[in-house]
Amino acid sequence: MSALQTTSLTKRFGEFVAVDGIDLDVESGEVYGFLGPNGAGKSTTIDMLLGFLDPSEGSATVLGHDATRESRAVRQRTGLLPDGLELYENLTGREHVASAIETKGANDDPDELIERVGLAPEAARRRTGGYSKGMKQRLGLAIALVGDPDLLVLDEPSSGLDPEGIKRLRRIVEAEADRGATVFFSSHILEQVEKVCDRVGIMSGGELVAVDTIDNLRAELSAESVIEADVDGAPNLASVEAVEGVTAVSERGDTVELTVNRPAAKMPALRALDDTAPVVDVTIDDASLETLFERYTNGDETPATTGDETAEESAPADAGGESA
Repeated sequence: MSALQTTSLTKRFGEFVAVDGIDLDVESGEVYGFLGPNGAGKSTTIDMLLGFLDPSEGSATVLGHDATRESRAVRQRTGLLPDGLELYENLTGREHVASAIETKGANDDPDELIERVGLAPEAARRRTGGYSKGMKQRLGLAIALVGDPDLLVLDEPSSGLDPEGIKRLRRIVEAEADRGATVFFSSHILEQVEKVCDRVGIMSGGELVAVDTIDNLRAELSAESVIEADVDGAPNLASVEAVEGVTAVSERGDTVELTVNRPAAKMPALRALDDTAPVVDVTIDDASLETLFERYTNGDETPATTGDETAEESAPADAGGESA
């Protein structure tokens, strides 16, 4: 069953087309990566899905509700961590979570949610006006988790988080999916998406240019993977070269390097190698999601790396909140 579905969803601002006729279909319980460079139309799409913006054309159905006419019902069952979260600076972190619990009519323990996202208790008792970016992201995630939402929408959730915060975010996403929630994960930090998502959709210039699993996207583009296999004995390289999908074979000492242009060729190539010389160790370097992203978006944008995003919060402020 679809948790989220759009038909020809379009948004224009004057003559500018921000989202151009996209058809999304996200299954219930799926972790779906919604990717694209800045300005690709990701946030505008999310705003239409949650009823904050009316589409110029097309429609969206979220959790069985029309996203435009029944937006309140959609948001009641949705947890949202928006990009550029704004907080009430005169309220404490705990007060923000408690208010969200009251608004949703939930029975969560605010302290448990705060602990779950890794915001220190002493930071939660402080007013949020002095929060760092990472602390705001952790608090926003706690608010999004209120009421065990059926749909969790995370818009650039790893922005400002340190490495520990990113690992915690990934564990939370996995736990939410395990309990049956659908996670819609919008990001341009591709390394994080690759580790948690079942499928990805790639936006470029307002259009949805690709939707599939990462392995299938690699196969569609004939993206190459490099396999290094340590062998015991003298291999017959000709038998490996004959395997369909193998594009290159070389030998260096006791190591054979294989290049394949589709995921399905990996195991047949290794079996062919093992038949002639036992394989004792294997290392596989797949084409990264970043490489696929660049090819689908014609290389117009260079995706950001986690290094740029985490530098701001490498100090203890992110975890404990002892400094602004």
